[in-house]
Amino acid sequence: MAAREAARRAASLDDLRALLTKFEGCALRTTAKQLVFADGNPQAHVMFVGEAPGRDEDIAGLPFVGRSGKLLDLMMAAIGLDRTSAYIANVIPWRPPGNRTPTPQETQICLPFTLRQIELVNPDILVCLGGPSSQTLLGVKEGIKRTRGRWFTFHTGTREIKAIATFHPAYLLRSPLEKRFAWRDLLAIRKALDAS
Repeated sequence: MAAREAARRAASLDDLRALLTKFEGCALRTTAKQLVFADGNPQAHVMFVGEAPGRDEDIAGLPFVGRSGKLLDLMMAAIGLDRTSAYIANVIPWRPPGNRTPTPQETQICLPFTLRQIELVNPDILVCLGGPSSQTLLGVKEGIKRTRGRWFTFHTGTREIKAIATFHPAYLLRSPLEKRFAWRDLLAIRKALDAS
């Protein structure tokens, strides 16, 4: 409830960042080095959302800066995007200890902030990176292998936009054969951007 009320009060991304910096309703805040809010262009037409920051992100204070971040940069570059033409965030803005998976409770506490962040960015296309992001934001129950590549309708709070799920770059580093499917998803994203 406190998270929903606080998130609703944010009139801008700067307000939202400031609220999260002071928010004490999530215990992850106390174990992380710092808040990992977002990176990229807040006026971008496409927004990528992962699950939670890792060690490198916790140190840098930016999402997707480690090995998986370098792969995400390459994936975006393959369809003509970079961090000046995309916006990147996570469902959880603090690193869970030992890079463990966030609990459902931690995810639910942070969700109002993520939803408000998406509403404020107001992208034309939302890209959910990995199963946890897809399940949280798109409300799907299936795993990422069944969800990826499918288009969904996502309500930002002010309008409906297109959303798609694809593999998380960290998963692709562990399972390089899946890159061919991620490539198809990227081409679909490029096509949708060109049409918007």
